[in-house]
This record gives sequence, C-alpha cells and structure tokens, in this order.
Amino acid sequence: MEWWWAWRWALVTLATIYLSPSHGDDGPTPVLEFISDTLINNVVADPHTGRLYVGAVNALYQLDSQLRVESRTETGPKRDNRLCTPPVTAACEEAVDTDNYNKLLLVHGAKDTLVVCGSVFRGICSLRNLSNIEQLLYFSDTKGEKSYVASAEESVSVVGVMSYFTSREGDNFTVFLVGKGYGSHDSTKLISTRILQDYGDWVVFDSIIEASAVQANPFVLRYLHDFRFAFKDNKFVYFLFSRTLGMQDTKNFTFISRMCEDDQSYYSYTELQLNCSATNKYNKAQVMIMSSQAAGDLFTFLFMVMSQLVEIIGKSIVTQYTCGAEFLPSPLASKAEFALATEPSLVRKGHVTSVSVAVETEHAVAFLGTATGEVLKVHLSAHPEVYGRAPGDVTGDRVNKNLLFDSSLQYLYITSEKKVPVQACHLKTDCHSCVSMKDPYCGWCVLEGRCTKKWECDRSTEDNTWLWSPNQQCVQIEAFSPPNLSCKKTQQVPDQEIKRVCVCVCVCVCVRVCAASCPQFESPEPVLIPVGHRIPISFQGKNLDIYMVRSIMFTIGTELMKYTEEEVTQGQGSEFNFRGYEVMVLYNCSTGREDCSLCKHADAKYQCVWCAVTHTCVYRKLCPSPEPAQCPNPTITDIIPRFGPLNGRISVTIKGSNLGIKREDVKKITVAGVDSRTANISVTGAGTTEKSLQHCRIVNRFQFQSIQPVKGPAAGGTVITIDGEDLDTATKDDVAVMVGDVPCQVLSFGSQITCMTGRYRGQKVPSELLTVTVKYGKNTTKDISAAYQYSDNPKIIEYNPKASFLWCVYCSLSKQHSSLSMLGIKFGNGQWKVGSVYYARKDEVPLAIIIPGVIVPMLLFIAISVYCYRRKSQQAEREYEKVKHQLENLEESVRDRCKKEFTDLMIEMGDHTSDLSEGRIPFLDYKTYTDRNFFLPSKDGANDVMITGKLKIPEGRRAIVAQALNQFSNLLNSKTFLINFIRTLESRPDFNARARGYFASLLTVALHGKLEYYTDIMRTLLLELMDEHVQNKNPKLMLRRSETVVERMLCNWMSICLYQFLRDTAGEPLYKLYKALKHQVEKGPVDAKMKKAKYTLNDTGLLGDDVEYSVLVSVLVHGEGPDVTPVKVLNCDTISQVSLLKNIPFSKHEVAFPPLSTEWRPGSTGQILSDLDLTSQKEGRWKRLNTLAHYNVRDNATLVLSRVLHTQQSFHQNQDSHEEKNALLEDDNTFHLVRPADEIDEVKSKRGSMKDKAMTKAITEIYLTRLLSVKGTLQQFVDDFFRSVLCSSAVVPPAVKYFFDFLDEQALRHDNVEEETLHIWKTNSLPLRFWVNILRNPHFIFDVHVTEVVDASLHVIAQTFMDACTKTEHKLSRESPSNKLLYAKEISTYKKMVDDYYKGIRQMVPVSDQDMNTHLAEVSRQHTDKLNTQVALHQLYQYASKYYDGIIQSLDDDPAAQSKQLTLRLQQIAAALEHKVTDL
Repeated sequence: MEWWWAWRWALVTLATIYLSPSHGDDGPTPVLEFISDTLINNVVADPHTGRLYVGAVNALYQLDSQLRVESRTETGPKRDNRLCTPPVTAACEEAVDTDNYNKLLLVHGAKDTLVVCGSVFRGICSLRNLSNIEQLLYFSDTKGEKSYVASAEESVSVVGVMSYFTSREGDNFTVFLVGKGYGSHDSTKLISTRILQDYGDWVVFDSIIEASAVQANPFVLRYLHDFRFAFKDNKFVYFLFSRTLGMQDTKNFTFISRMCEDDQSYYSYTELQLNCSATNKYNKAQVMIMSSQAAGDLFTFLFMVMSQLVEIIGKSIVTQYTCGAEFLPSPLASKAEFALATEPSLVRKGHVTSVSVAVETEHAVAFLGTATGEVLKVHLSAHPEVYGRAPGDVTGDRVNKNLLFDSSLQYLYITSEKKVPVQACHLKTDCHSCVSMKDPYCGWCVLEGRCTKKWECDRSTEDNTWLWSPNQQCVQIEAFSPPNLSCKKTQQVPDQEIKRVCVCVCVCVCVRVCAASCPQFESPEPVLIPVGHRIPISFQGKNLDIYMVRSIMFTIGTELMKYTEEEVTQGQGSEFNFRGYEVMVLYNCSTGREDCSLCKHADAKYQCVWCAVTHTCVYRKLCPSPEPAQCPNPTITDIIPRFGPLNGRISVTIKGSNLGIKREDVKKITVAGVDSRTANISVTGAGTTEKSLQHCRIVNRFQFQSIQPVKGPAAGGTVITIDGEDLDTATKDDVAVMVGDVPCQVLSFGSQITCMTGRYRGQKVPSELLTVTVKYGKNTTKDISAAYQYSDNPKIIEYNPKASFLWCVYCSLSKQHSSLSMLGIKFGNGQWKVGSVYYARKDEVPLAIIIPGVIVPMLLFIAISVYCYRRKSQQAEREYEKVKHQLENLEESVRDRCKKEFTDLMIEMGDHTSDLSEGRIPFLDYKTYTDRNFFLPSKDGANDVMITGKLKIPEGRRAIVAQALNQFSNLLNSKTFLINFIRTLESRPDFNARARGYFASLLTVALHGKLEYYTDIMRTLLLELMDEHVQNKNPKLMLRRSETVVERMLCNWMSICLYQFLRDTAGEPLYKLYKALKHQVEKGPVDAKMKKAKYTLNDTGLLGDDVEYSVLVSVLVHGEGPDVTPVKVLNCDTISQVSLLKNIPFSKHEVAFPPLSTEWRPGSTGQILSDLDLTSQKEGRWKRLNTLAHYNVRDNATLVLSRVLHTQQSFHQNQDSHEEKNALLEDDNTFHLVRPADEIDEVKSKRGSMKDKAMTKAITEIYLTRLLSVKGTLQQFVDDFFRSVLCSSAVVPPAVKYFFDFLDEQALRHDNVEEETLHIWKTNSLPLRFWVNILRNPHFIFDVHVTEVVDASLHVIAQTFMDACTKTEHKLSRESPSNKLLYAKEISTYKKMVDDYYKGIRQMVPVSDQDMNTHLAEVSRQHTDKLNTQVALHQLYQYASKYYDGIIQSLDDDPAAQSKQLTLRLQQIAAALEHKVTDL
C-alpha cells in the first residue's frame, strides 16, 4: 500500500486551463483534467487536429482537446535487460519485466504518423497511427545497433525535432534529428539524423549521417551531456544542452549548438557557450522555449545567441554562403573566450522546471513551472517581473517539463501533480480591479463593460476600447455628441452575401446603457437568394423613429451593385421591404447537380427541382413544368475494366447516371455467373430498380506462353515481353510484375505485358533462373518458373571499324575473252574506267613437285626447332636445379653455424629484449615522428622551418599576420577553395614532385585539427585520380609513386593513423629486428671507410676479406663522472667506432655533439687516442686508420670520453656516419681494414697482385655463406615483424580496414578493375607506402642512428617485403641477385601471408564513417596543439602567393566559388599578409 501511494504521489495531472473568461460571471472557469496511472514523461500536441499525445511509463494515450481519452495502448513492462541485445529471447537469462519510460514523442503530420521511442530494447522506436495510436505501423528489434535511437537509462534526456534530408540522388524525404546524452549501454551518437523509411541500404530509424563532431568517445567518458531542448529556425537546427568538462570537473556548462538543417556531413556544426552572470553562477540550463509567435526582438535571449554565433563564426560566412558548404573548425565557438555572457533578468530561489511563452497584445508573457509546484506568470518587459501566480495550493511537487499551448492559444496544458488555473479575467467586475492585476491577458472592454481578453472585446483593435495596465487607466465619460452615427457594414456567410444597415455609436463616447437604443436592421427574409430571379426582401427595423419623423427615405445597396440602390418601403409595424436583385451571384442549383438524384439531394432551403423539360437542376420558379415524383431509372454507361480474374479483389469503376447520392443508396453490386464465360454486373439501388450491363467476362485461367528476352544485365533496364492468353484482365493499375524479388515496372498492358526490370541487388551474378510473378489485384498471382536470369553487365572492349567512308566504293573487273580486262571503279553515283588489266600467264608446275618441296623443309625446320627447344629447356632446367642444389648445400653447410650464431644472438639479445616495454623502447614523440615522416629528407634538413617552428616576422606585424593566418585557415576549410587551390598548383609545370610532397605535408599539419575534413578532401581527390587512371586504362599505376598531392596526403594519413599501432603492436618486433640486425653486424669487423661488414644481408656490403680480430670488454667513463658503461668492442675497431656509446637514445648520445676526445688510461697517466696520428702505419702511399690493436689496448681497459667545444651540427648532418667527422682525416689515401680492390699498390710484386685479384674475383663464392648465416640468425625476428603487420586475426588498425573497404567499393564502381588491380592498389597504399618506408628508416619512429651498413641490410628485408606483396612470380636463375636468392624459399610463405591478410580484412566487420571520424577526432584532439600549425599555414600561403593569379582565375571561373565570394576572401588575406594590391 505504501508503494502504491508513492507512485500515486508521483503521478502527474495533465490539466488544461482555458485562458479566456467565456463563462462570464457564472463562476470560475472549469479546469479539465486527465490523470494517468503512471508517471507522464512526454506530452506533444498535433497542431492540425489539436489532439494531445501523452507518453507515460508503460502507456501511451491519445486525448482530444478536452482531455478525453480517444485511444490508449500499453507499451510495457517488457522482458528486457540492458545487458541483452535485442531481440530479447529466452537465451537472455538476465531479462526481467522492465518498465518502459517514454523518451521521445514526435508528430509527423504529413504521414499521419507518431514517432514513439522508449527506454526498453536499447531505445528502439516505433511508428504509430496518429489517428489511432493503438495501430502499430512499424516496429523492428532485429536491425541491430543502427536502430538504437533513444537511451536505455531513465536519467538520460532525449530531445528531437522533425526535419528533411536530400540524398545524393536528389531524393527528398522526412527525417528527425535526435539529441541525447550518453548512457553506459547507449550508442555513441550524441546527435543523429534518423530516417523514417527504407531507402537503399538504410532501414527505418537508421542513422544516415556520420560525424565525429557530435559523437561521444565510448572509451573515455570525459564529457557528460544533458540535452534540454531542440528546435528549428530559419533553415537551422538548434540544440540546447549542458555538459561537464571532464571526469574530475563535474561543473556543468551550458551550450547552444547550431547546424544547417540539410547538412550532409554536419560540417556546419558549431557551439556557443552560454554564461548567465559574469561569474557564470547559474551555469546549467534547465528549460527553454522557442515560440512561433516571436516577433521583433521579443526573445532577446534566443536572438542574442543567434547573432553571437554569426559574429563568432564570421558574419560573411553565415550570411553569404550556402548552408553546409563551409567546414567550420569545430568546436570553434565552444571555447571559453567566445562564451556569450549576460546578466540574469530575473532571479528567484528554486529551480524552473518548465516554461511556455505567449504574445498577448504585443506583450510577452512567460509561464514558469517550478520544482515547488508553482506556475509563475512573468511579464517579459525591459524589467521582467512576476505579476502573479496561478491560483491553487502549492503542494511542493514539481511541475513537469511539458507546459504547452493548444493550437488556438486559448488553452494551456500543464503537466503536474495538481491542476492550477492560469488566469481569471472574468472574476474582476470593474475596471480598476481588472487593470490592477497587471496581467497582459486581462483588460477592460469599454464598450461591453467587462474584464476580458483582448480578442474577446468587440472592436478592440480601435484605440482606447480595451484598456490594459500599466500604460492605461480607467476612464469616465462626462458628455458625448452627437448621440449616434450611421455606417455600412458587410458580413460574409456561406452561399450568400447579406447587406445590413447598422447605426453605431461614436467611438470612445458610447456607454453601455445606450446600446439598446441604437438603430438596427434585423431578421432579413429570405436569407437565401437564388440566381436569376428577383424576389422581395424584408427585414425588421428598430429605433428608426427619429428618421421616420424627418421623412427620410431609406435606400439599400451592395458593393456588387456599385452606385445602384433600391428604395426601401415600410410595411406594417417595423417591417421594411425592397424588390431585391437579379444579378447577385448567391447560389446556383445546377452547379454540381448533373442528374435528378443529385438535384433531389440538395438542401430544401435552396428550393432546387429537377426540370424534366430542360433536364437540368434549377430554382423552383425557373422550371415551367412540375417536378417529377420519381427520378428516371439508373443508367450504367460503362464498366472499367470489362475483364477480371476469378478470385476478384480488383477495383471496378461503374459509370452512369441516377445511381444514387451516397454509399447507402446502392444496396449491392453483384457479379453473377462465376462458372460461365459471360456474366452480368448488376447495381441495385434503394428501390426495386435493377440495372444490368451484359458482355463482361470473368477470366478463369491465365495462359503464359513465352517471355522474351530470358536474360538481361544486373543493372536492370531490360524491357521484357510476356505473351499469353487472357492477359488483358483487369487494368494496368491492378497488375504488378516481379522478377524474383525485384519489381518490374509495367510499361504496357493488353494482349501482351511489357515491363522494365529493376536493378538486381543479389550477391551472385549471373543469378539463378528466377521466377517471374504476375499479380492481378490482391488475390490472383501467376508464376512463371525459371523464366529470367540476371547476367553480368555488358562491357565494351573493342569496336571496329574506327571510321568509314561517307559513300560506298567498290571495284568492278570485267574479264574479256582476250588477255586484256577492263578495270572500272564506282564511287557513290560516279563511275570511272581506269583502263585495261593484263593477266600474265605462268607455267604450271606439277603438284607432285610442289608438295614435297614445301612440306619436307617445313618438317625439317620443325624437327630442328623442337630439338633445340628441348635441349635449351633441359639445359635451363639443369642449371636451375644446379643453382637450387647449390643453395640447398650452402644452406645445409651453414645450418650448424646458424644454430650456434642464433643461440649466441638470443643470449646476447636477452639483455635487450627482457625489458623491452614501451618505456624502454626509444619511441619518438608524435611531433618528431610526424616531422621526420612528413619533411625528411629536406633540403634544409633539421633547419627546415617546419621542424624548428621559427618564423621571421617583425614584432609589429605578428598580430596582423596571426589574424590573417586564422582567416586563411577558415578559407582552407572551404572545400570549394581547397580543391581549386590544389588543382591550380598541380596544373603548373614548375610544381614538381618534391614541391607537391612538401605542399601535401604542410596541408596535413594545417588541417590536423580537422582530420575528418582532411579525410574527406583526400577521398575526393582519390576518386578523381582513380577515375583518371581507369579512363586512361592504366589503373595498376595508381598510387605507385608519390607524384601527386593526394598520394602524399595518403602517405601522411597512414602515418598519422598507424602511429598508435606502431607504439602498441608493431613497434616492438620492429625494434627487436633492428637491434638484432645491428648487433649481428657489429659483432664482426666493419670497415669504417668502405662501409662493408663481415656479417650483413647485402652482398654489395659484404667485407671481402678475412680479418683477424678479438672481442674486448672496455669501460667507457663519461667525463669525470661516477657512471661507467661496459661496452663490447673489437680490437680492430677504429677510435671513432669505439666512441659510439651503446643502449643510449641517439638524441642523447654524445656523438650527436662531435668532436669527442678519447683518452686511454692504462695506469695513472693517460694517452689521447685518435684515428690518425703520427704513429699511424703506412703502406706505400696509403695510411691505415688507428685501431685499438694499434694502441695495444687490452681487455678491461678504461677509456674516458671528454667533450670538445664545438658548433652544434644539424640533425641532417648527423645522419652522415660519425666515423667521417674526425677532424684529422685530411688525407684521402686512408683505409681501415681492406684497401679498394682497384687501387692496389704498384710496388706489390706481380705474384702478389695476381693473388689479390684472384681473391677479389672469388669473393662471391667464398663469403656467400655469411649471408645465409646472418639470414638464418635473423629469421625469427623477420618473421615476427612480418606477422605483426600482416596478421588480420590480431589487431588491425581501423584506418586499414576503412581504407581497404573504400578501395573495394571503388573497384566495384568501375567495371574494368580486376582483382589483381585491386591487390596492387592495396599494396601501393599500405605496405609499399608506409611499412617499407618505416622498415628502411627506423629512425622515423625510434630515437636511433642507422649506419650505412645496417641500412644496407634493412634494404634487403624491405625488398623481400615488397616482393611478398606483389602478384608477379619471380623466376630465379644464376644471374638473379643474391639478395633475391637469399629469401627465395620464404617468398611463397610471405605471399600467402599477404593474401590471407587482405582476405581477412575484407571479412572483418566494417568500420563505419562514425567510428573512423571518432578515431580521427580523438587523434586531432590529442596531438594538434603539439604541431606547428601556424607555421604550416604561413608556408602554405607562400604557395598561394606564388601562384596567386592562377588561383584567382580558377576561383573566378568556378560558380560555386563565386557564390561564396572566395576570391574576395583571398584578396583580403593577401592584403593583410603582404600588402598585395587587390580590387579592394
């Protein structure tokens, strides 16, 4: 019982308060009320019918304007749980009976539909009949997440507004926009556009626009939104909401957002923060109202918001450009510095829960519902004040948010716990008490002497007839003259026009008591006047004695009669008469009454009769003959159609006369004799008369004979013809044809049926043989099985001839008996004789000689060719097998060595890989990563302005330049401008590939804050590039190089989207591969001069000599500090090689600041070591670089590195090997381990020279096993890296799936794109464009220095990766490069890995535009402020300045650019940045 009362107390009463005192002084205005059994959530009104729709917990009500229940339906409770995915079945064990809170109600009057959204089933909506809500028009819980509209949580608010949407095909249909907060089980769409019909791939309630600007991040609930109101105004949609700034900061801030109503991508979305008071004390909006009565500056708050949005966004952008054409930087206006602040106009304690505003006599009145149950009345003047409260007890229970007027603005609907009246004008009986209320609804009606609303006071539009405070006072009449005044007045009524003479009292002087003595004309007779017949008219006169005494004659006239007036005579008593008029067009009996039955049905007051003489309907006195008692018998003149199916259910039109007036007059319509071939159709009327029409046929069977053609293209448009018997049954409108599930549009109907096939949307093409179904009416269906097949769309490959003559040309030869023949030529109508032709006779050779002479040489030639071919093939096969056998032997011979090397490597790598967490891997920060990927190599190296971020701008111009660059940023956000900008630059011959790449990188940085817009631009340019390559029949070349701006943009886009994937997934195996390769290279001798190593993967970098060496463990001390680092070095290393410290990020490495001094301290004294000094060994004119062995440095020696003052070098210069920077290396004739082979000293003996040459020649054979050894040692690291980037079953970056799906879609769009071409596109866009670049340049992601020797080996792995991604099969031979032979066996495995990767991505769940945009927006939010955006804008403008004239010309030639005045905007920017002379 206690629980029931708790609910009952929470139940709300929907009260309607009549705003006018219609009951006079009879007492208080009655209050109508409706009480719901459960809590009311939403109330909406239909402005056309006045009905109310009440959404409550578990119920939905349909009320009339008097709050009477017309219809009711239950919406809950339902078996549901937030953890269950609809449809909720018995499989969901958590499901329980769950209350259904109404979240949204919207009226779609055009389709007589009510949109209803509840909290159960993840917020799925339904469509109900607006006239009868019990009728469910649409509901589906099987469409998945796309149909989740509202929120499943009761506390999350939902608002909506009806709108429209125009598709890319030009179709226009109704949608509704929804704004909602984010619940724990809701979709991430804060604002979404929902469709109300199936269209293409969209289903009902599908979200048809994806935009990251209005999405919540499902992983980080940083912002909590509370939507309060949504409305439309002047082609814009507005949302009022509040949100918090973060999880720690729970303070709410209020915003109003705006976007164009038909914005296809929410590009126009922007926000404005609203602050109430200077300190934003009242920081959260509760309610808002947008009234259609708004006029002038009535709603100051709302209009200030709109004007402020215009000011912040830029007045020219908002007022001059097509809505949605601009991509506004979002959130542009949501920054705190742009907030619109105002002081509160009215401050009261407590919370306002609802508001409704009306305009009464040019005064705005607000009704405010409060949390304490009050309804306050506020006059919204310059100084708003509460002038009263609605009468009633204050219960302390909150007034619901639904506070609305009815369509006539006479009633106010209040949703609350108690009913409260709004105004009570009729309770005030005198002028002073009426005006003292200060209620804009109530005023004193002077002529009627009562307190009324203004519209109820007669002639209230005249001055001083309706008095309202505080501007007016009550008046008293002391005297008036003259006592009365006559005037003319016209009143229009249906079917007639009546002229009355009225006598009126002069304005402002009439008192109530004189109204009874005013002259009046009343009770005209007759009221209706027929056409074409003059009849007398009489009326009663009152208070006319004064005029009769003065012998004044009355005349009467109308505006139709112009200046013609008829004399009025007085009859008996107060009766007056005049003759009437013939020409007054008042009513006509014949209009709309063509036969007798219609004429007799006319209202008796018109006195219309059926005239048998004229066979027309006329006024009674205009017919010379009496009206017949009965109408003629009904007549049937035609029946359409004449043929129908046996099962019926088709529409039949019966034409005739005297068939009755209304439906009840026709008792029955019969179609008799269904078993016969001929039937009668009879119509029986209300009497006993029956009328039949013979020779109508009911068809019992349909015979289909053939369908031509039997197949056609999947695109549709094929006209098929159906032949048979009795096909012309019913009418064309009754016939429908289906080919399988595809409608076929009926073109013609008769003995043959022709229809045009629609587009086939099945997956399999060609399709199976489909059934053709012909449906007559609703009950008759005939199938033609296996009758039609959809085939592939035709493709035009070639056509011949390419040209032809306009006229026909042919030759004519006439052979005579003689040896001469005449040659004639005809060309068109012309004919010419060329001359005689002589046929030479040849001696005939016997056939027995010809055949052997031809066949024998041919056979001999074929035999020789076959022999040579087989010999060559066998030789090639033997060579191939020999090479293969040699490789296998080499691999087998080093197997044990590989195992040993690999074991050693794994042990030594353990120290590096055991703690390879993200903190230990030297990842570059995002800015450095993008700088190196976007701008290196650069001609300025690390001094590039984009890396340094330093612009040389005079101090006095910095503010102007900054403002101009912001304007240029806005201009770049215009898609029309940016596309023209790029096209203009690419059309210039001096805009080379390097400039295009640099421009694209600048553009990437400039638009990094709006990556979803950057993606949109990239897609547009890619589509153009794709169309160009496909039309030129070279689609495989697309994305092969970075020769266009968009190709570089794609490369940068991949770098941005895959940065986090590198850090989380692929970075670790890549770093391990780099470290293992570096360790493998450095464990053996490395020639510092020739850049060759003993252990490498590149045969050209293989050290071609056996160098003796030993491993030393030295101790390097940094300066004089306490920290020491043990380092393994080789005694054959140069001093410069030793000075390179290990395991320290390169940017912190002291070698980045050369030169360094290396000091060896074998005891108490020290010795300076260097690559060259006076002790260096000489061999002829060659000098050997000093090594540790040269100085006899032993194991466990102590070396000290000390810094020498120097000038800081650039990063680009540091990319050169540090070994080459020793200042002592002045002599070019130096070597380290091996001298160049082509410069052997002449002093060598001849025998020694031959030996050196022989060794040089045998390098490839002798040392090739080292390549296999290194390859086998590194194999696991290579495989691990390949698997990390080519495994679709693991983590796949969303950008990869998104872009590959885009390529798949475009391949389907172009018919001539083969699967191999699509494979090439994907390979060019990801593996070759990004992964190969990262693999070759690890320093683009890691803080490392890649030496030339390591780079050569990385090049081999990268080439292997490239070969694995191609479809081409590489045949190996003895001449094949060693690098390709090295990974020959693994290539097939890697190729399969790539194919599986592409197939796996295709089978993954698609990444929607919303998800991709959300990801991009998060990247923009996290990293944009770290980049040199202003510098990028400045550099981009340099291109705009260089090609200024061409850009201006391009914009002038573009109509879209002209409409947006883009030329003017660029000229303004140019004037600000460089004082360029413009038309301004």
